[in-house]
Amino acid sequence: MPDRPIKWHKSYYSFTGFKDPDEDLHVSRVETTLMSWLGSNGQSAVKKLKNSLPLRKELDRLKKELSDLLQLSDIRWQRGWGVAHRCSQLHSLSRLAQQNLEPLQNAKGCTIVFTDRSGMSALGHVMLGTMDVHHHWTRLFESLPSYFDLQRRMSALEDQISNLLGGIQVVYIEELQPALTLDEYYCLLDVFHNQLLKSRVPAHPQSLSGLEMILSRLKVIENELIQASTKKFSLEKFYKEPSISSRQMVDCCRRLLQLSLPYLHGMHLCVSHFYSVMQDGDLCIPWNWKKGEAMK
Repeated sequence: MPDRPIKWHKSYYSFTGFKDPDEDLHVSRVETTLMSWLGSNGQSAVKKLKNSLPLRKELDRLKKELSDLLQLSDIRWQRGWGVAHRCSQLHSLSRLAQQNLEPLQNAKGCTIVFTDRSGMSALGHVMLGTMDVHHHWTRLFESLPSYFDLQRRMSALEDQISNLLGGIQVVYIEELQPALTLDEYYCLLDVFHNQLLKSRVPAHPQSLSGLEMILSRLKVIENELIQASTKKFSLEKFYKEPSISSRQMVDCCRRLLQLSLPYLHGMHLCVSHFYSVMQDGDLCIPWNWKKGEAMK
């Protein structure tokens, strides 16, 4: 008898941030439009958001306490986990700090990111795998000095590559590819550097200095549009899933700014690949939404 697929309750997807396959099935049957979906789900989102406010305050409190205690630059999450899940992760980190503070102090000045695996990202963020136990986290914090040394070697390698390319700046943009660890990124740079040495690229040092990447400009445009959208719709929070590219976000924002959406006042809006009201009241809309008309 063939294995039957596991069917999880919708709260599982809201809590973990994983995508509900039934959402895709629903969309494939009926093409949902932005206006009709907001009209149908706005009140539900407002109610959920209101109910989540005490837990959101608790999340902010925990985040501030840990940031101050460990002198962190920031605490972030790579996935769209629910507020309860995030609080649980912070409580876990807080317990570790109470049990063994010294190793965690190595993270001073760093950004901690809760994600699927532990290590240091190519951007220099401390990655805490949410499925790992305290022992793994402690070992990571203890090894941060060696990661900082690797960061310095990585920067030197980027400079060497830049010189070989005539002054073109080497820029790592995480959202354009799967998130890499620092070790993985360094290995890629090392391979690329060796290839450049073998090919002997005929570029005069500094001949291309000041070259600005189009992708970097796109990121600036994206941030400006996010701010403009947040202001126009009086959003409490406006963000995107990691899988949404800058180009997709720019396209989404430009189209949103052409609309009047009073339903969004004070809401949390996430640009994703599908429609959903999260457990905590966040509204998720696909980046390539269809306009349509609002429901009466």
